[in-house]
Amino acid sequence: MEMNPMHQFEVYRIGPEIKLGGVNLSFTNASLFMTISSITILLLLFFGTKKKSLIPSKLQLVTEMSYTFIAKMINDTAGPSAKPFFPFIFTLFMFVLFCNMVGMVPYSFTVTSHIIVTFMLAALIFVGVTIIGFIKHGFKYLELFVPKGVPILLLPLIIVIELISYLSRPVSLSVRLFANMMAGHTMLKVFGGFVISLGLLGGWLPLGFSVALTGLEILIAFLQAYVFAILTCIYLNDALNLSH
Repeated sequence: MEMNPMHQFEVYRIGPEIKLGGVNLSFTNASLFMTISSITILLLLFFGTKKKSLIPSKLQLVTEMSYTFIAKMINDTAGPSAKPFFPFIFTLFMFVLFCNMVGMVPYSFTVTSHIIVTFMLAALIFVGVTIIGFIKHGFKYLELFVPKGVPILLLPLIIVIELISYLSRPVSLSVRLFANMMAGHTMLKVFGGFVISLGLLGGWLPLGFSVALTGLEILIAFLQAYVFAILTCIYLNDALNLSH
């Protein structure tokens, strides 16, 4: 069972079963590692900003670089009008990044390898951005589905295409993150199984692949958090500036 590459994605209950109105609210391994990721972020930000010195410590440097990185990304992608949403996007980026990175620790659990987690994050972004768009522009926000300069004869078809594209945002956003994390961890488990089964003499090649794949997976963990955050900025830019 342990050699099954899909076994690492199994969600199981930790502690007693808790049900409320027919809904299972039990604490699971997914809940545990989301909590660990959140606490790690809080500790990093707390100790990184506790002592502000002219020559920053390593933790302070990481914290300041994270802040500057997200602030620049928001300004470049969504413009100055998106600055009030910095706390949300910063929290989103850090949460996805640390969930991805914690999942790289052996015998841990990758929260973002489950579609329910990534889809709920994407749905939250989609609903929030849509509400912001209607609050700021009213029904004029619907102009987002009508590109300028489109011939009248093609307009019905273009509107349908734009509407489908808009409604598919949470699906594409969630599946991209889920699929990349799940595929990468599955490959790591498969090559790790080859190393064990081939033994000391024949396992050097899959071991080399495992080491290289681990480095690639760490890079992908960061890139997926970045892509998730920057797409959120792009969607936010559409809502704030009615750009197409």
